[in-house]
Amino acid sequence: MIVDYHMHLRDPDERVDHTIEAVEKYVETAAKRGVDEIGFTEHVYYFEQTRGFWDPQYMLERCIHDLERYVDAVVEAKERGLPVKLGLEVDYFSGRERETAEVLAPYPWDYLLGSVHYVDGFPVDQEPGLVEKLGPHEAWRRYFVCLRNAARSGLFDSLSHPDLVKHHGPRPDPETVQLLHEETADAIEAAGVCVEVSSAGLHKPVGELYPDPPLLDACRVRGVPITLASDAHVPQNIGRDLDRAIAHARAAGYETVTVFDRRERRQEPLG
Repeated sequence: MIVDYHMHLRDPDERVDHTIEAVEKYVETAAKRGVDEIGFTEHVYYFEQTRGFWDPQYMLERCIHDLERYVDAVVEAKERGLPVKLGLEVDYFSGRERETAEVLAPYPWDYLLGSVHYVDGFPVDQEPGLVEKLGPHEAWRRYFVCLRNAARSGLFDSLSHPDLVKHHGPRPDPETVQLLHEETADAIEAAGVCVEVSSAGLHKPVGELYPDPPLLDACRVRGVPITLASDAHVPQNIGRDLDRAIAHARAAGYETVTVFDRRERRQEPLG
């Protein structure tokens, strides 16, 4: 089975379009590309209902959409029998776990992705950001501490682009990276969440799949399940380079992919 469980509901010009018509365009493209099921995971900070969570101006500027409208569009598509799932990409901020859970609780999510885009006020995948401000060693240490806390929070079903901190390229010495990978894989295993294998990094400055092979290997050894993702922000990018993500997962020894329904998961053979 081939799934793409990370995408944002937009029109072809990347304008937010939370309508059933937009969902149908994504489904049509997915079918043409041999993707069996897709999951929508809009950024949590695009919604008015979450405005009180955020401090970064980048997020506050985008809190202008209605969460109900987004949910209704995807739920209607599900009710029509379209192969879609309702998800959300939720930024993790330490200390805001309860408020996040309370706002999201009323909705019929199939799964929630946990992301770390900001650490101690510094953006992870923007410049100047975390690595430029703190240097690779300290940036990576703080990032993975935050990711481990996200895994332990109980909020999420899968961790998206789990080594996003490599976005711009610079990294610590190999021994430090290995230790961070091992500690993080331990935490993910203990938390019982999945890890996302994503092709998105191929189109970022780092030019690599997420996560690094050693981190994915460490997760596989511990029995951590995976989800698959393109992180498409327009319908034409659904499934982009997903074949490489699947090959990446297979190289680590994975033979199944996780499929969600109302936050219950099952394993299907990896397409």
